[in-house]
Amino acid sequence: VHLQASGGGLVQAGGSLRLSCVVSGRANNNYALAWFRQAPGKEREFVSAVKWSNTYYADSVRGRFTISIDNAKNTVYLQMNGLKTEDTAVYYCAAGARIITGRLREPTAYDYYGQGTQVTVSS
Repeated sequence: VHLQASGGGLVQAGGSLRLSCVVSGRANNNYALAWFRQAPGKEREFVSAVKWSNTYYADSVRGRFTISIDNAKNTVYLQMNGLKTEDTAVYYCAAGARIITGRLREPTAYDYYGQGTQVTVSS
């Protein structure tokens, strides 16, 4: 499984960005797809995940971010609205097979990560 993330950039607080992650290889409907982020000096943290048709969000982004999948394009998106300076980080897409719901927020539960895309939110 290979993940290729894109869509990061520099945006002012209150603005929007849409991240994309093209998933190639043997990922199927049994895979969970997720976004994590890591700011300098901090641990990688969960942002959002989708498993089958269920979506999950960190409290810090719920109501502002939306995860979605386009199966025809093998792409998972993260629409980010109302961006805040604290959203600044490198964002990674991830894929994992047979992850139980209780572990979807754990970075170590995922088998594959993309290369990351930088999101910078200025005040």
